[in-house]
Amino acid sequence: MQSENRMFDDLVKMVNGFAGTMAGMGREAESSAREKFREWMAGADCVGSDEFAAVKALAAEARDENEILKSRIAALEAKVAGPAAGTAKRGGGKKASPGA
Repeated sequence: MQSENRMFDDLVKMVNGFAGTMAGMGREAESSAREKFREWMAGADCVGSDEFAAVKALAAEARDENEILKSRIAALEAKVAGPAAGTAKRGGGKKASPGA
């Protein structure tokens, strides 16, 4: 009975040592992966939240200005096209003679 317990104890010690080794390897792998990720992110040249907010505000201003300019262009096109279209209808395409 004593020999069976001793074999069982040795097996338990071996499995316990294996589990401890695997846990240590897992921690080491996680630590290494975290470090690699940090190095990769440091070289990625990411934008900070304050810079992102500033560019977002600039883009919103540019969209607003674009809409204003579109409406101004439409008004100018209507102004230019309006009298030209109106004179073509009024004149009928004939020139009035100065003596008539």
